[in-house]
Amino acid sequence: MSSIAATLFDLDGTLCQSDQDAVTLYRGSFDVVGIDPFGEPGDLWRALDGPPDPGDELGYLTAGFSAVAAQYDRLEVDASALARGFIETLDLTAVSFHPGAEEALELAGDHGLVGLVTNGPARRQAVKVDALGIANAFDVIIYAGDLPRRKPHADPFDRALAALAIDPDRALHVGDSLEYDVAGAQAAGLLAAWYPHKSNPDPREYTPDFILTHLSELEVVLTAPAD
Repeated sequence: MSSIAATLFDLDGTLCQSDQDAVTLYRGSFDVVGIDPFGEPGDLWRALDGPPDPGDELGYLTAGFSAVAAQYDRLEVDASALARGFIETLDLTAVSFHPGAEEALELAGDHGLVGLVTNGPARRQAVKVDALGIANAFDVIIYAGDLPRRKPHADPFDRALAALAIDPDRALHVGDSLEYDVAGAQAAGLLAAWYPHKSNPDPREYTPDFILTHLSELEVVLTAPAD
């Protein structure tokens, strides 16, 4: 019998993906402000440094648009206005499941307790959870963006396991980020399954306990006999 009694999932990039067209989102930022677009969505993505700070989303995006404006010698542009336009254009309900995500949730629920640990705040992430119709799939949901410390800190994992009354060595976390999901889960004492859907499996200095090329492979992990 497997020793895994609880499975925790990341949300963005693991269970779901955004379906909003990147060009529509990027150009919508300019449309709101009323200026002709310059640059491309990739310019903004490259300018953004790491994951957004849930406490200062506007500042995070403003810094990104400022870098793009400098790249195109458009320093007169109000980067904060573009950031507000981006937020206004963003459709948080435009999400869909990654292949196999619904089945993975069902499998995890059949096997034991299920949790969600996402670094976003509830005001953003709960919209996606509701749009996907999966709130009832979880025994606990941790919106780490509303906590003092997010993944890769152990606190979000600790809170989820405390709510489930499960020891960390009996829990598995599934996520797409080596830095935040794998390293964070392992630091908290959990097993970590890496779902590298956007790149070839190359963990480099990280050592995930499992690598899932498709979420259907979770079944093998959850049903493997304990050592």
